[in-house]
Amino acid sequence: MQNDELKNIVKEKYGEIANQTKTQNETSCCGVGSSCCSGVDYTIFSENYSELDGYNPDADLGLGCGIPTEFALIKKGDTVVDLGSGAGNDCFVSRALVGETGKVIGIDFTETMIDKARENAEKLGFNNVEFRFGDIEKMPLTANKADVVISNCVLNLVPDKKKAFAEIYRILKVGGHFSISDVVLEGILPAKLEQAAEMYAGCVSGAIQKQDYLDIIKTNGFKNVSVQKEKKISIPDEILLNYISNSELEELKQNNIGIFSITVYAEKNECGSDCNC
Repeated sequence: MQNDELKNIVKEKYGEIANQTKTQNETSCCGVGSSCCSGVDYTIFSENYSELDGYNPDADLGLGCGIPTEFALIKKGDTVVDLGSGAGNDCFVSRALVGETGKVIGIDFTETMIDKARENAEKLGFNNVEFRFGDIEKMPLTANKADVVISNCVLNLVPDKKKAFAEIYRILKVGGHFSISDVVLEGILPAKLEQAAEMYAGCVSGAIQKQDYLDIIKTNGFKNVSVQKEKKISIPDEILLNYISNSELEELKQNNIGIFSITVYAEKNECGSDCNC
């Protein structure tokens, strides 16, 4: 599929999910209702936010694969940009960290998610949290805007990851940094999984090899790149069998191909992307 086709798949699926609660996403067979039992559980990677300052249940759709704010070194007064902000979950947690003097900007290209996030922010009475419609490959932000960029299980859905990380570099201030939770692979997925649209929207088929992911970050000029957290994801056999045969599933297990959630940290190079400092 072409990049635009992949983006339309993601937009359609997450537009449907935006109209459901976290409980519905957890109890439906693929996150978008009982009529689509050929699909994916979109909450399979999610972690528990309920004890965090700033947590708002209305904004938590269970769609993340980590808690990037846990490692993001966010300070009072920072400007934080959340890529793929959804209903606002990570934005509201970030807002508790930046305080009244800081600012949080969420970017998402699913209109329904933007509407839901703005409703949540209005109910909370926040005037320093805003949500902008936009594509991560071409963000609606000026250069050198953010102290910190976060994202939670979203960049794996972006077809052109090189362009996405170039944009992250552009919007970060000199000396700024990011903390991003995402899904990566160790080993090659079966072709049928790679081609499955549902699995793409569910974060698996859009994932790339872990080393390739880290190399893209480094080639965009970032320094001090490190994996802050890593865990292996176990996807139930009944989900995988929607796309591959029993024999292919056994081969997948025997080859020990891994799907991992990682949280990655990196800093904007203070002397430009072409230098070796």
